[in-house]
Formats: sequence, C-alpha cells, structure tokens
Amino acid sequence: MKIPFSEKEMEVVAQVPAFGGGTIPVFNYPISTTELVKRTFIDKEALWILNGSETGFFCPSVIPDHVARGFVFEAVPTPREKFGGKDMFGLNWKYIDVAGGSMSEGKLFDDANDWRDYVHFPDIDSWDWEGSAEMNREYLASGPKTLWLLNGCWFERLISFMTFEGAAMALLDDDQLDAVKELIHETTSLYMRIIDKCCQYYDIPGFCIHDDWGSQMAPFFSEAVAREVFLPEMKRFCDHVHSHGKYIELHSCGKAESRCGVFVDAGFDSWTPMAMNDTGKLWETYGDKIVISVVINELEHPESATEEELRAAARAFAAKYARPDRPCVLSSMYSKPGYLTPAFREELYRASRIGCCGQE
Repeated sequence: MKIPFSEKEMEVVAQVPAFGGGTIPVFNYPISTTELVKRTFIDKEALWILNGSETGFFCPSVIPDHVARGFVFEAVPTPREKFGGKDMFGLNWKYIDVAGGSMSEGKLFDDANDWRDYVHFPDIDSWDWEGSAEMNREYLASGPKTLWLLNGCWFERLISFMTFEGAAMALLDDDQLDAVKELIHETTSLYMRIIDKCCQYYDIPGFCIHDDWGSQMAPFFSEAVAREVFLPEMKRFCDHVHSHGKYIELHSCGKAESRCGVFVDAGFDSWTPMAMNDTGKLWETYGDKIVISVVINELEHPESATEEELRAAARAFAAKYARPDRPCVLSSMYSKPGYLTPAFREELYRASRIGCCGQE
C-alpha cells in the first residue's frame, strides 16, 4: 500500500546513535518503525531507502558470546574490561581494545570426526533470560531492535572450534565432511533453541546472524561446498525464524557476491555486503528476493563535497534505487563517511520517499 509523501515528514523528531559514533536523524515517519521494518524485510515493500535509524542493535549479555566477542548492546552497558572470556562452548576469547573485537585462544580439536569428544553444548535454560528481559524491557520498547547473534553456527563456529586452516581443510577432506555436517546440524539446532528463547522473552521484530564467507578477493570455499554443507542448515534455521513471524538478516563479510544466490535460497531476508562487492549489481539481480545494503559511489571525494553536491548525490542515488517493489538499505557501515551528513540524509529521505510512492 503506497503512502503519499508529505513535507511534514521532514521534521526531525529524534536523534539516534550511529554505529561507530555520531547520530542519525529520525524523521517524522508516516508509519511506526516496527511496521516499517516488517514491510521492508518480510513483505519486500519499500517506502523509502532505509537510512540506518529505523532499527537499533540488541546484543544481550545473557548470551555469553556477546561478552566474549566484546559486542554487547543493551540497556546497561558492559564495561570494556569485562569483554573477552569464555563463549558458550567454553572457548576463551581475548578482547583487543585497539581493534574493538576479540580473538579466540586455542581450539577444541584437529579432526572433525572427534567433535563429539570435545564439544559440550551449553545449558541455555540456565541463562538468566527473565533477568535480561526485565533489564531490557524499556530499551526494547523505545523502538525496534534487531537481535544480533555473533559467531553463528556455521563456518565461523567451525573456525572457532578448529582454527581457520583446520576448518577450511575439513571442508575439503572427504574423511571429515560427514562429521562436519553432523556438527553443523547440531549447532544449528542449538541456535534454533536460542531463537525460541529470544522470541519468548524479548519483543523484537527480527534477527541478524554472523557468518563470514570471504576474503578481500574471493569466497573461502566453493559454491558446491556452500550448497552441500551449509545451505540445508541455513534454510532450516531461516525457516524456523520465519515460523516465529520474524525476519532474519545475514552479516557475511568479504567478497561473497558470487554466493548471494545461496543466501537467497536459504531464505535470508537481508544481506549487508562489504564495499568490495558490487552492491548495485547485487540489488539489480537479487533485490526482489533479498534486501541488499547498497554502497554509495556517486562522488569520488564526498568528504570535500559541498552541501549541494551531497544533496545532488542523494537524489541521484534515490533515482537509481528507490523502487517500491525492490527495497534497499543505505550501506552506512561501508560507504565513505563523507556522505553521511544531515543534508545528505535529509535529501535521501525526501527523494526516496517520493520515488517509492511514485510521486513526481
């Protein structure tokens, strides 16, 4: 259903924190942001090009991996000195403050066939879900928050168990491949139970799960491996999230554009590719099936552009990507920071609202 644009929407009603610092303006949207994200990610209906203010992060400390990885977003901040430590499987992580993240220390096994002797699954019923829900009640009521799940249950998890080299070799070793599939099936089942707990205790519209698949130049493994090993479990997981009426986003770093078809077949509602991917082409090819975050490339040096040049860039971007049947998200995480001024965001919102509702 199209909603005609009104200039009254341009009123800035709030400022929300931006990932990495600064703030993002919240305009006088014609519908609630909760309804908006459901229309965008579930119904694939675009009302405007999302600018990053529509949803927030939620990474509750009740899930041990968020503390271990140093990635906690909730009502009460976790002090940096508490970051690191053991994840849900008992592996230790060391938080590197200058990098803003953690590195795992050690491994559990060398041969995937031995995983049953070394992998001890957590008792998630013992986690203080009720206390976390109470602490975060007001935080979640302030606007829709996407619950992020770091480490995930697929390739990244295998890396933490075996190191990168061990995990990569296990995918190529016929003697280990069946064991890898069995392990990935069990870790996926665990995360499906975590989804159940999150839906029981938190008022959230959807989830984002981590699984990095590429280096700066290419994917880590072939599409054949992706489809044989990971796709069945990813689809099982996405179907489970959808059964709760929630959306599921994928955060997968690296040059993985050639694997987007796998992400679509798995049922992910959204993917945020890094800037080394051709995000415009991905949107053109897959944008009717999965919401793509598009990197802005209208200006060579946005940091030195005038306000009018930035406004013109916003209009040009909207002219390309503001389609009611093909939603996209402004890739604020991977676009050059010089773009993201108040003037650019204002012009992008106005132009994309007009474009998505078909007004002249």
